[in-house]
Amino acid sequence: MEKTRVLFICVHNSARSQMAEAFLNRHGGGHFAAESAGLEPGALNPLAVRALAEKGIDIAGKPTRGIFELLRRGELFAWVITVCDESQAAGCPIFPGIVRREHWSFPDPAAFSGSEEDRMEQVRRLRDRIEARVREWLRSRGEEPSA
Repeated sequence: MEKTRVLFICVHNSARSQMAEAFLNRHGGGHFAAESAGLEPGALNPLAVRALAEKGIDIAGKPTRGIFELLRRGELFAWVITVCDESQAAGCPIFPGIVRREHWSFPDPAAFSGSEEDRMEQVRRLRDRIEARVREWLRSRGEEPSA
């Protein structure tokens, strides 16, 4: 059975889209194949890497990617889900083509402030919100998320 391809995109592909990709591949991997990209790929957010590692997901060596790389290769996706903050929505990339689109607003961890531990706690809350949203999305598609 061919898996339904889903692309998560945000501005930098450094945290939110990476987390959403990881959780969809974990919880919906039987039926969905997720990837992620950004408009201006940056470096992985080390706090996002740590937060996912706490859930047993290792993205430490995963490169960030730009949407233009996927466009040049002619990649096709059934779903494109943007995960930019509402305040960044105007700059959130749009992937062309005949796809179903959704927007999930999540704050940008690069804007979190406070001590490293304060920022880490904010990233953990963001991680948990993203995971819950992925699980909810799967249920809305008639899929039972894997544990």
